[in-house]
Amino acid sequence: MTQPYAARTQEEMKDVLMFPNADGPTIHYYMIRGGREKSNITVWEPGVVGGEYIKSYGHYHRDDIQETYTILQGEGIVLLQERAIDTVGRPIDDEITSVHAIKVKAGDKVVIPLRAGHLAINTGTTWLVTSDDSPVNFSEKDAVSKPGHADYTPYQKLHGAAYYVGMKDGQPTFIKNSNYKVVPPIQIVETK
Repeated sequence: MTQPYAARTQEEMKDVLMFPNADGPTIHYYMIRGGREKSNITVWEPGVVGGEYIKSYGHYHRDDIQETYTILQGEGIVLLQERAIDTVGRPIDDEITSVHAIKVKAGDKVVIPLRAGHLAINTGTTWLVTSDDSPVNFSEKDAVSKPGHADYTPYQKLHGAAYYVGMKDGQPTFIKNSNYKVVPPIQIVETK
């Protein structure tokens, strides 16, 4: 049986950091995969790397997968972005049509829109812990660290999301990623 645990290291995160050579923790976040049957748990370390809050790598779903994040502990931001579509229906990775920053805390739920790119960011001083219900096919080569339903390539190619979330005066600030050709203003969503 595949081990259900994986960790995302500083070395692996360099692809998507605002400042890839900045010092950071050895491990940025931990993943325990159970799939839809048991759920998946992710735990982010608190802190910053080169002024940018600790975050997940970010990915798009390859298919129309419905996913819900439940915030179990801590506070943070779930960053969602949607790509433009070309004339034959293919996504354009560097042209974004909308970006939403959803501020979250323990007890909140976030439904990930179909085909939206997404990642989570720990803006608090404790661990950020989430549960999600995305599927996991344990027969895949790297099902725990990079499940096959997730496409990490656009984030890797463009060195992160359309916005980086940095810390300024102890608060989150949004910095456009210049590797994208089209980036609309970010829409900040406060949860109730």
